[in-house]
Amino acid sequence: MKKVYSVEEYIEVNSHFSEELTLLRNIINATELTETLKWSAPVYSLDGKNVVGLGAFKKHFGIWFFNGVFLKDEKNLLEQAQETTKGLRQMRFTSMSEIDKDAVLSYVKEAIENQKLGKEIKSERKGKKVDMPSELKDALKKNSVLHDAFKMLTPGKQREYADYITSAKQDATKQSRLEKITPMIIKGVGLNDKYKNC
Repeated sequence: MKKVYSVEEYIEVNSHFSEELTLLRNIINATELTETLKWSAPVYSLDGKNVVGLGAFKKHFGIWFFNGVFLKDEKNLLEQAQETTKGLRQMRFTSMSEIDKDAVLSYVKEAIENQKLGKEIKSERKGKKVDMPSELKDALKKNSVLHDAFKMLTPGKQREYADYITSAKQDATKQSRLEKITPMIIKGVGLNDKYKNC
């Protein structure tokens, strides 16, 4: 998906669901959440913490609840995005007629309350040291721009890059991977950022 620079542009790019996304956006914007754009998609936060996000795909669209695992889900509207996701839950739709405005608003309000109560899944990986392959270490020592850019990345992104080099079996592959990721690190992007909204 091409990079977008505003929520309006995101809705425009996903024109097959523009009315539906606009409706969901209006419901969310009726609350105290702050609308931002992260990972090229609309994200709504409270005091800097992500609460919900909007997403559109080829055949469906929906709302992401970043800590949706804590929602009561009395109407059974949520699904786990992937087996590996701990906190994230998704309310998925395929058409306008499936949207229950009152239900959506009540789930969003509950998510806000949960955020205020500090209910969130803490990442288990925080504090886990990044295992640096020697190839990456050497490159960081030789290139101060690369070194500084790498330090600015989140621990998760640092780990993705380190694992990417480590997982290569041959030295030549490690070297070519290093060459591939160097400009990405300098740009401040993560290895898998382009896949995160697919």
